Amino acid sequence: MTSTWARALCRALICLALCNASAPVQAALIATGDTAQPERAAVLGLLGRADLARELQALGIDPAAAKARVAALSDDEVRSLADRISAAPAGADAAGILLLVVVVALIWWAWKR
Repeated sequence: MTSTWARALCRALICLALCNASAPVQAALIATGDTAQPERAAVLGLLGRADLARELQALGIDPAAAKARVAALSDDEVRSLADRISAAPAGADAAGILLLVVVVALIWWAWKR
């Protein structure tokens, strides 16, 4: 029984690896200018949200001043800020965690059966 499952899993992984190996690859040069432009745009876009502007005003921070500060940040600082924002929990992961628990429970149930 175990070897059948192992063979099926190995075959599935080989198929996935072969399918992924044929993905198109592209190489290009990166401009030497502002390399953090997408991150800077994402942070400025976040500051443009009305709910965040209200929260900033409630904390005594002018949203225009916050945008000016983001514009004055270096590329490394913008990347660090964007990484911290994207790593912050948003509260929407509950569905993903619930799905993971259900899948693990189904696998465990099938294994014990």
